Amino acid sequence: MDMLNEMAVFAQVVDSGSFSAAARQAGTTTSAVSRQVARLEEHLGARLLTRTTRALSLTELGQQVYEASVRMLASAREAQALAGSYSAGPRGVLRVSAPIVFGQTWLAPRLPGFLDACPDVEVRLTLTDRQIDLIEDGVDLAIRIAPTLAPGLASRPLCRFRYVLVAAPAYLRQHGTPLTPGELAAHTCCHLGYGRFGKRWTFSAKGKQLAVDVSGRATVNNSAAMVALASAGGGICLVPAFAAQDALALGRVEQVLADWDIEAPYTGAVHMVYTPGRHMALKIRAFIDYFVASAEGDAASGLPIPQE
Repeated sequence: MDMLNEMAVFAQVVDSGSFSAAARQAGTTTSAVSRQVARLEEHLGARLLTRTTRALSLTELGQQVYEASVRMLASAREAQALAGSYSAGPRGVLRVSAPIVFGQTWLAPRLPGFLDACPDVEVRLTLTDRQIDLIEDGVDLAIRIAPTLAPGLASRPLCRFRYVLVAAPAYLRQHGTPLTPGELAAHTCCHLGYGRFGKRWTFSAKGKQLAVDVSGRATVNNSAAMVALASAGGGICLVPAFAAQDALALGRVEQVLADWDIEAPYTGAVHMVYTPGRHMALKIRAFIDYFVASAEGDAASGLPIPQE
């Protein structure tokens, strides 16, 4: 860094034509300018200027170092101007990762509104259920649905989500609509077939809690596919509310036991995570603020914002 400062002073000496003129422009002393040029020559191991009583002239190496110094200063000014333009408002490429179904059903439909609000931001959205590494994968922000978050990341809660039971109207007409959780034992029940999820479902309502062992011959590892299975009459399916919202609105499925809450592990929070730092890029801040506001204003989505 010292050498870069010395190169800047050296270029100023050449441009102004003398040490004293360069000192006046920099608001320092002639001796201080002379010392910095001398240190640069010492670093490079060669003389850059030939001094006479009337003028300064560049050596052959001095000419090359001067040209390099000018390029360095131009790059520095360009970087400063670029930083200034970025600090004026959100801009640039924003790389976002989100779980597949959440990205399809909740995030992507709201993305055009964000793009309209931030016309200088380009979003590259990748949908994957793999928990990516933000630094290794070059991602600015990731949306996580998980009971715990990895250490070392900054996070902002987006919303809580809940699971709901859904079934096709035709299935319920044929097999009846259960009115209590205990009646699920007589039905074909389907759930996500991975991780913490299983065939023991725990319900709560009005201070009561009830665990039910259900049965069914199908499990699926994708909640959108689960909704499709339910829509086709495959049974009563336990799915995230955000995955079922469109099918519920269109009447392809109906909610079952709506007065009961499904307990953990079928509850959770959605967080936006990003690499911590002193200065958050405005494009990241804008994305977070927009989608938090979107979640807060979307009471019909079944995704209320959690209490922090």
